[in-house]
Amino acid sequence: MQPTKSHMPIHHGRNVKRFREMLGLKQEGLAYELGEEWTQKRVSLLEQKEVIEQELLDQIAQVLKVPAEAIKNFDEETAIYNIQHNYEGSNNQGAIIGHQVNFNPLDKLIEVMDENKKLYERLLESEKEKVALLREVLKGQH
Repeated sequence: MQPTKSHMPIHHGRNVKRFREMLGLKQEGLAYELGEEWTQKRVSLLEQKEVIEQELLDQIAQVLKVPAEAIKNFDEETAIYNIQHNYEGSNNQGAIIGHQVNFNPLDKLIEVMDENKKLYERLLESEKEKVALLREVLKGQH
């Protein structure tokens, strides 16, 4: 028997946080990928929002490389139920919540981790450039 849908609406911000954490991405990393007007604090506030407007949800989904619908509709209770009932004692590697998928989840995870590594390298390079620029500015003041 599938769990009944709780009367609580799905919390978009909490789902963004779940997906971000599953990908091993820090709030600073997500902020960096979302653009200059984003900060760690703004991502933190975003993750507290129950409803995120569709345009922003699409942008976040693109950065996290997950469908916007996954963020919008992810319900932990239902997911746990489906995982338990679709995987326990099952040898069907392609079934996820009753649907066929055309990718190996481990390959996808490795791909996402490689992309995260590249993101952090770009973020680190950007920080190094900022430090070098600040040093030049400070030298010019003395």
